[in-house]
Amino acid sequence: MVVTDETKINEDSNYDRQKELKASADLKAGVKGLFDAGITKVPRMFIATPISTSSPTTTEKTQFRILVIDRKGIRDNPLRHNETVEDVRHASETWVFFQVVNHGIPLSVLEEMKHGVRRFHELDMKEKKAYYTKDTVMKFRYTSNFNLFTTSFAKWRDTCFCIMAPEKLQFMRDPCCHSITHFYCE
Repeated sequence: MVVTDETKINEDSNYDRQKELKASADLKAGVKGLFDAGITKVPRMFIATPISTSSPTTTEKTQFRILVIDRKGIRDNPLRHNETVEDVRHASETWVFFQVVNHGIPLSVLEEMKHGVRRFHELDMKEKKAYYTKDTVMKFRYTSNFNLFTTSFAKWRDTCFCIMAPEKLQFMRDPCCHSITHFYCE
């Protein structure tokens, strides 16, 4: 969220950003927890200050492209397999976002993964807090703003991580996705 009226963000001279960040981190509730608690305005830590104080200019129409990686034929052709692995490596290093098609994962499995994540975010806060951690060793974890203290403004997001490779996840009972993640790994 970006504020274009600088007077709106400077109205509280007693604002303590570090205190607000620490309180948010200690709460372990994430953005959804703030919403569920009934906030009526966006906390200041989520507001990005304008890069420049000059008047906003008309922006050009932006065209986005997403790289598409097609896995068709990689099981039958070792050369195609190697090319696809190289494509994924290159995309991961240079594009960050990319789409994989012909991956063989049924749409029903993808939909159930989305529903499982939604069910997780709808859990009671007390139950979700058990998974709220920045410990990267945990195979399933929930966090909000993993870079909270290092960026100029917090991101309005909550994230679930589920690490299923290189070894299959011996599930420690994630409350919403455990049945489908085993199928997803197959």
